[in-house]
Formats: sequence, C-alpha cells, structure tokens
Amino acid sequence: MTFTLKHATPLSWTETVLEDFDQFLLDHASCEKKASGMAVNLLSHYPDRAELVTAMTNLAIEELNHFREVTKLIHARGLALGTDSKDPYINRFRKAIRRGSDEYMLDQLLIASIVEARGAERFGLISQALDAGPVKEFYIAITKSEQRHKDLFIELAKQYLPAADVEQRLEELLDIEAAIVAELPDRAALH
Repeated sequence: MTFTLKHATPLSWTETVLEDFDQFLLDHASCEKKASGMAVNLLSHYPDRAELVTAMTNLAIEELNHFREVTKLIHARGLALGTDSKDPYINRFRKAIRRGSDEYMLDQLLIASIVEARGAERFGLISQALDAGPVKEFYIAITKSEQRHKDLFIELAKQYLPAADVEQRLEELLDIEAAIVAELPDRAALH
C-alpha cells in the first residue's frame, strides 16, 4: 500500500537547510540515533511478535549505521555532536498515539511510516539540491532507504491488524501530520 503525504515541503525549507547545512547534519545524526532507539522500543513492546522483532532489529542496526555515516560527515567538517534537542514535529505527532495494545501498535507503526515518508521526501530534496559528490550520493541512498522503511511499517501494520483499520487510521494520521507540517516554521532540521 502506497500513500502520498498531504502537505508538500516548500522550497523555502530546502533553502533554509542549505544556508545552515552543518546544523542540518547535526540534526540528521540525532534523528538517526532516535530512529534506532524507536525500533528497539517497538521490539521491546511486542517481544511476542516474531516478524516485528526481526524487522525492528534489522531496522535499528540500519539506522545506527546511518548515524555512523552522518557522524563521519560531521567529523569531516570539523564539527562535533551536541546534545539531542526536542523535535517539535515528532512531539506533536506523538500526541496522536492512542491507548490500548492494538491501537498503540497501529499508531506507532503508521506514525513511523509517515515520518519515514517525510524523511524520504526531504532527503530527496536535499539530494537534488547538493552538488555532485559523496554527500549527494549519501543523501540519494538515504532517500531510498527511507522509502523502504515507510513500506516496511505499513506491511507490519497489515500483518497484525485488519487492512481496513490500517487504511482508515493512516488517512487520519496523514491529515494530522499535514496540519503539523503546515504550521511549523522552516528550520535547518529534518522536521
């Protein structure tokens, strides 16, 4: 099942990122680290769901590898990692997560899918804007990876829950995400 984000990232976001690319790289590293942690958190919540545990284990490792690669770019630019900051996009989006075992799992998976879709969109914009070279190639590869992750979360949701419930809730969450993105200011950050 494929879906389209309901609010496209404006060109002004890409311009903001390019004006402070060092800050964007630092935020990107933080996002990869948090994504790895989110995957571990999911497998910890549902240890009895073998397919989810396997998928999230692999995802956690892949996201940590992305973190390592971004860290190399950061160090090559003479920068150092800082402390993680709160992500207003993620914090607002997480408020949509419902209580109840199945509802919680569904919302976690679908929000993760939408966040990965947003990442794919934005990394794609960055890759298009960068000059040829290793950083551009890295962002092309990351864009493809985020697309795969987006699909993975949807597949997992449909494996454990009725497809009609998945599709209905996905539409609701896409509306919530679009409203959040439309209200947030541009900043040199992924979200």
